Amino acid sequence: MPKPNATLLIQNASELVSVASQGKALSGKNAGNVGIIQDGAIAIAGEKIIAVGTKAQVLKQVDATDAEIIDASGKTVLPGFVDCHTHLIFAGSREDEVELKSKGVPYLDILKAGGGILKTVRQTRAATQSQLVENAKKTLRTMLEHGTTTVEAKSGYGLDTKTEMKILDAATAAAKQSSTEVVNTFLGAHAVPQELTSEAYAKTVTDDMIPQARTRAEYCDVFCEKDVFSIDQSRRILLAGKKIGLKPRIHADQLHGTGGAELAAELNAVCADHLIHASQNGMKKMAERGTVAVLLPATGLSSLLPYADARAFIEAGVPVALGTDFNPNCWCESMPFTIALACRYLKMTPSEAVAAATINAAASLDRADRVGSLEVGKQADVVILDAPNHKFLAYQFGVNHIQTVVKKGKIVVRQEQREKG
Repeated sequence: MPKPNATLLIQNASELVSVASQGKALSGKNAGNVGIIQDGAIAIAGEKIIAVGTKAQVLKQVDATDAEIIDASGKTVLPGFVDCHTHLIFAGSREDEVELKSKGVPYLDILKAGGGILKTVRQTRAATQSQLVENAKKTLRTMLEHGTTTVEAKSGYGLDTKTEMKILDAATAAAKQSSTEVVNTFLGAHAVPQELTSEAYAKTVTDDMIPQARTRAEYCDVFCEKDVFSIDQSRRILLAGKKIGLKPRIHADQLHGTGGAELAAELNAVCADHLIHASQNGMKKMAERGTVAVLLPATGLSSLLPYADARAFIEAGVPVALGTDFNPNCWCESMPFTIALACRYLKMTPSEAVAAATINAAASLDRADRVGSLEVGKQADVVILDAPNHKFLAYQFGVNHIQTVVKKGKIVVRQEQREKG
């Protein structure tokens, strides 16, 4: 039987981190089991991976005569990062809030004064869809250059039906003009517009927005938080989305412990995000349901907030994922930097953080069977680090280690090799 023909062969990797998991999130004692292969190689045909293993093993399985060859000597090969929590589409910026935070002004006080999300809402409402698309394309390119090949994109800076749909359409348009895969989430319930009560606005979300978001998004999200949307309102919003096919996600227990983790488990949400103040009971229920905990350490850094207890989630058996939480309040486009923060402030090991940024993040988007690991049959999303092992992501921070990015079998980023003095 003839060997399959490879179109791209990456070989001689100092370390190939497969994160092989048979399409499942890694949790508990297996949270850091990332499948390291020395002298690793990966063969790709078209958009798919056809062989993974040592160089000798892979060359026995495929015909690489006509393949493009990448020599990864001294480098690390990883799955493309999956950024499973971003607010990709918005206009303007909020750098003025850095000073307010440094003076100790609480986030909700900034919001009540018309800043925060409400400032971005005004700027986003005023922007054209084409302006939003151009902004997003730049961000997606920066993310891609930092190794992110799949991105979740939330709406939420419109707070009216017209603008929320404009945001979702902008995310779709930007994705079509980018090499990055984008997954849309409807987050109309991100804050309460100043002209409405939370109850009146929740009704607008369920009755007007969600039906129009059905063909534009895959997920429905809500900011379940004190003085924003209550547990009852959040439940109604997520159930309305679920009724028409939008899968539930939830901003939970970020600023206060409100029972958001428990609600996520109750509704069988694919994930709950932030979770700084999640209860032990909430963790237990999430573990029972297999709900992914999406932790966002860059938010703690940018907003001077506490950090979620990743160790507690891991010990409870909850799959932990990482995201940048890219937004105008947390302008972080780098998953490698997020990994470094997680290893320092969430007390995750480098291998746990890599799994959280790849297969577990993919699981939080229902894509663990397609992306997030280097396994035969999966989509060929691969990054090559100019570093000898994956631990350098936590060890050497503030620089971009990414040398090459492959998306669906195509090389989409080639960086000049960096000299280390």
